[in-house]
Amino acid sequence: MKEERLVLLYSKEEIAQKVTNLADQISKDYDDKEVILICILKGAFIFFSDLIRNLRMPLKIDFVRLASYGSQTRSSGGISITKDIEMSIEGKDVVVVEDIVDTGLTTSYFIERLKAKNPNSLRLCALIEKKERREVNIEADYVGFVLEEGFIVGYGLDFDERYRHLPEIYRIVGAGLCACPDPGQPPVVARPQEYGS
Repeated sequence: MKEERLVLLYSKEEIAQKVTNLADQISKDYDDKEVILICILKGAFIFFSDLIRNLRMPLKIDFVRLASYGSQTRSSGGISITKDIEMSIEGKDVVVVEDIVDTGLTTSYFIERLKAKNPNSLRLCALIEKKERREVNIEADYVGFVLEEGFIVGYGLDFDERYRHLPEIYRIVGAGLCACPDPGQPPVVARPQEYGS
């Protein structure tokens, strides 16, 4: 098996700028309205903590933890909630904060459950949208970066519970995760498309 290798995608400075931009957008949209922000654990916890410290409106926070079944890089589609939100969102303005929208299965499942609780409004904020493996029609209302392909780690994102602590975001290659079409060739690392750049 190939040894894992990390290739830098986004620096600390680039991430901080995106977080500031997202917080500005959300603050502008909600003005002085109170908003409930829900963090999807574990991956979004670093992004979430940075985001809420940049918001300028009244807010409350809650957390949810979802489990999807499958391998480290592939989901079988089975989803369960291992920690649900604790506050009522009926009639409230809600923003769900996700690290990455990939297949969309887990995020879509949770969004549909929240809709049944009758919030006044419901929006999705994702640090990263990745369209390579999208299986359901879901789009985030607030997006930091758009990534077409590749497996990424750092800034809360993990591979087998490793690399969450890294302050930057990296593409991981090797370990069966080669980001190129031909595993016999070296990976081609290019800057992904970004919103607002």
